[in-house]
Amino acid sequence: MAQFYSAKRRVTTRQIITVTVNDLDPFGQGVARHNGKALFIAGALPGEQAEVTVTEDKRNFAQAVVKRRLSDSSERVAPRCRHFGVCGGCQQQHASVELQQQAKSRALARMMGTRDAPREVDEIIADNPWGYRRRARLSLNFHLKSQTLQMGFRKASDKELVNIHQCPVLAPQLEALLEPLRQCLSELKAVRRLGHVELVLADSGPLMVLRHLSPLENGDRQKLEQFSQTTGVALFLAPDSETLEAPGNVAPWYHSDGLRLSFSPRDFIQVNDAVNQQMVARAIDWLDIQPTDRVLDLFCGMGNFTLPLAKRAASVVGVEGVAALVAKGEYNARHNSLKNVTFFHENLEEDVTRHPWAALGFDKILLDPARAGAPGVMQHVINLAPQRVVYVSCNPTTLARDSEALLSAGYQIRRLAMLDMFPHTGHLESMALFERI
Repeated sequence: MAQFYSAKRRVTTRQIITVTVNDLDPFGQGVARHNGKALFIAGALPGEQAEVTVTEDKRNFAQAVVKRRLSDSSERVAPRCRHFGVCGGCQQQHASVELQQQAKSRALARMMGTRDAPREVDEIIADNPWGYRRRARLSLNFHLKSQTLQMGFRKASDKELVNIHQCPVLAPQLEALLEPLRQCLSELKAVRRLGHVELVLADSGPLMVLRHLSPLENGDRQKLEQFSQTTGVALFLAPDSETLEAPGNVAPWYHSDGLRLSFSPRDFIQVNDAVNQQMVARAIDWLDIQPTDRVLDLFCGMGNFTLPLAKRAASVVGVEGVAALVAKGEYNARHNSLKNVTFFHENLEEDVTRHPWAALGFDKILLDPARAGAPGVMQHVINLAPQRVVYVSCNPTTLARDSEALLSAGYQIRRLAMLDMFPHTGHLESMALFERI
């Protein structure tokens, strides 16, 4: 009997092998060696032996999933969240916090040094690994089949929504709002036309921003305002990406280094308040701010570092690319009676040498760029020849790249810290102190 090829009957054989895991990467994947290259295994921990299925085989590395664990690491712990493994928010709840921190520190050391001579991480700046998130954006979707509102985060594997009922990394005050908020939103007539809801815990109290895709009827507004009053949550409504309505006329604020900082719910603030406070204190300490110092803060945002620096230095200049954050920094400087700080709105990806502030002399410089790093200003930082530079990074790859410019110009890394800003996730944040030789 003749057989003909059919694309529909094509079968791809996935190889099953037994390996011993010897490392953990920053993203929570176990690392083993197979056929002379790294094999990354989701859910496996160092010291564990497992049968794994190879799912992707590239020239320089391979990916695999665990088919059966043959042994358990002493660092394996029970995840606190019942959604772990499905929800894409956390990747490492199965590993002890100590192991997570060690893995991230080793990865940072490798990136900041060479293969043969990793740069030692001097300290780990951390706090409570649970209940640390003071901000979360929850997607909303009305499920037609079940006629219910889904509220949660995206899956680890695809864009599908995970309908969460708990989130132990959320600040307890925000986690406690999940069920009553779901109930309130489910009762709205506009339930099918909701985009997302953002929860933020400020020192002034919790707040929520509701993105709705069509105008709200008066009845829906009344239900939301009643929820706001009953729970003590300040309500903000977002009919589009630019507009923000505050029926209660509330101005949220939080404390940093003894300063009271006002912000808009859409302004960037650090998610982990406890680690942020330590980070600001460490930056001030590393820079060794003196009363006569002139300090430059690049990518300054609304003044997270700028304003605490201004409490100690002779003068501080903050430069930021988002005009709204510059305005908020200026407001907070006035509100806290800081008259020695000046903010500028500039695109730091362009040539900065033509701007008035760029010609000033500075003793110390702090940089806190986004994930893309600060390649556009590194040469200018070098030309300003500050005595010390602190670089705060949310991407170790760009930190390592930008560091090369400072090292080539005669600076040395004096301190290197891993910031455990997002426990149980693959985010690796850090800060480094450079000093001119």
